[in-house]
Amino acid sequence: MYEAVFQILRVGKSLELITESFRLLNELDKHFPRMHLVDKEASESSQLGVVEEVLSFAFIQAWSPLRFNLNIASSVRGASGRSISGPLDSLGFYQLIQELAEVANEGNLQALEIKSLRNMLLFQYLVNALEGDFILHNRVYEETMNWTHLRESLLNMLLSTRRINYKGLMKDCLSIMCGLFEVSARISEDLESPDNSAAKLSHNGNTAAAFALLEFGNNACIALQKLLKIIMELDMSRKKADMQGSTTRADAVRTPLVEIILDELTYNTDMLSPFLKIFNEPKWKLEIILLYFSKYTTKSSTRTRRSSGPTEDATTFIGVLNCFCNVTSTRSITKKISPDVVQVLLAHAFQKDVKKIKKICRNAQGICSSVIVHVVDELIPKSQCYKAHLSSSSQQDADGTSASKDEERSSSVVEICEKIISAFSNLRRTNAKVEILPFGKEALFTAAAILSTKTGAHV
Repeated sequence: MYEAVFQILRVGKSLELITESFRLLNELDKHFPRMHLVDKEASESSQLGVVEEVLSFAFIQAWSPLRFNLNIASSVRGASGRSISGPLDSLGFYQLIQELAEVANEGNLQALEIKSLRNMLLFQYLVNALEGDFILHNRVYEETMNWTHLRESLLNMLLSTRRINYKGLMKDCLSIMCGLFEVSARISEDLESPDNSAAKLSHNGNTAAAFALLEFGNNACIALQKLLKIIMELDMSRKKADMQGSTTRADAVRTPLVEIILDELTYNTDMLSPFLKIFNEPKWKLEIILLYFSKYTTKSSTRTRRSSGPTEDATTFIGVLNCFCNVTSTRSITKKISPDVVQVLLAHAFQKDVKKIKKICRNAQGICSSVIVHVVDELIPKSQCYKAHLSSSSQQDADGTSASKDEERSSSVVEICEKIISAFSNLRRTNAKVEILPFGKEALFTAAAILSTKTGAHV
């Protein structure tokens, strides 16, 4: 049944067929998972009498939409690797990505076919399969620290095969994500404009396809985020295994995905803003931003006799903000990174912190937007801007420790807000022609609102 429904998803000629087959496959996966972890106690009480000291796992569903077996010769499925029935192999998956990349790069609604929508749904389902398989394998690996479990995961086998270009695959994924974002944004504008675009879409008979592409495109972007996330998590586990000496020559050397993303964003700045808008994984998003800055900032800070407290380098957001503490250092950085790129990176990194403190901003809605201009033009006093983090003492009692942590957290929020405003102020002081981007203004308004709320609370 799985294979029959999966084939309909792959070759369906109507929107109803592919959407219903996609829905049915997901329902089947919920009720009949292909894989689950076997409990330790169940393994110990097995009739075989084998006592397991570690977690084991077993497939309870023989069928899988993907088949990545490194031992299978490349000639088994022919040159194309994309048969219309049965599971996809590595070449089939790679071909699917390339077809999606063509759609994303063209962005032409007039040339849109049902095949494009079908490929988006197929890709979502395959990513769900990769994610589910990886999560269980990675869980076993973390319990056992046995690299063999992750080596046999579908994701690792896909990325390790020599039948595909790994870097090309990752670059295509980034291109698809940014391309679909721009296409979806364009379609949203067209559909919201009743004067021109709606009539044009209706005349061309593509209204339903436009709505479908908008929804499928957004979901495909989410699936791409999932894929990038689990690959980066696999890279982390692979790094642990390398340090422990668990990997062998059979494990192909692979460039970490974070480095590939960083290179693409560095040499293709047009991709930077769309990528950061789409990519919503806080941990990895901040990691990428910090690594981007670290390429152009001093690796370590110099301590002087007057220095007190811990130093912060560009591996933390506070450390990055410290790099913009004065006009001289800011000018040095903007010679290597354009002011617009700096604004985008700082605003997105600040956005990640703001999500943790939304409650603080809720009472600051009455602040006038002119506050932004005033704060940018007038530097915050240095004596207030550059206070070091204070760690709570381990010798305090429980109540005192809790209060100290709350106070420290509040102090950290104020410090970040002050530093982000100071950084944007110094950007303008380095060049009077620099304009604050809309997204940068939002960050400044939020920072000013938080500071105003904090100041009002202490008055």
